[in-house]
Amino acid sequence: MKLIVGLGNPGQKYAGTRHNVGFDCIDYCAEHMNIQLNQSKFKGVYGQGVVNGEKIYLLKPLTYMNLSGESVRPFMDYYKIDLKDLVIIYDDMDLPVGKIRLRQKGSAGGHNGIKSLIQHLGTAEFNRIRIGVDRPQNGESIVNYVLGKYRPEEVEPVQDSIIQSAKAVEAWTSKTFLEVMNNFN
Repeated sequence: MKLIVGLGNPGQKYAGTRHNVGFDCIDYCAEHMNIQLNQSKFKGVYGQGVVNGEKIYLLKPLTYMNLSGESVRPFMDYYKIDLKDLVIIYDDMDLPVGKIRLRQKGSAGGHNGIKSLIQHLGTAEFNRIRIGVDRPQNGESIVNYVLGKYRPEEVEPVQDSIIQSAKAVEAWTSKTFLEVMNNFN
């Protein structure tokens, strides 16, 4: 059993923003893995399905980014999901748009959703798929940037990175995360 969590902020106001690329990836996975996100509990919306014989849960915390751990921890406790069976998908300003990076551990790197998860999970050692959104330019504030929409030239590379992330998730249902890292990094 595996848990795939995409980080983002709930509400139409945040749809299609850089900070919601984790939600966008979960939506893409749900569509292509034929999983309906039709259950609401644990301060989130989720669905379950079977991919390559592996039971998986897709979760979008609805706590707002800064409180993501308040959804993920109770979910993991209820379904008795081990840390090794968790992957978090989220935006990363240290990667260029269109690039993904898989890691098994790391710091929060200033990402408030990851800070919340580290706090609630009690460790920084969990699988992650970081999707590049690049850094703001021309003195734009970080908050305005991550809560802003993509520039037209970014739309296709971001969609490609979402597809690659979903392929990595699917590969993880039949391989170790380390093997998937070696194939996708």
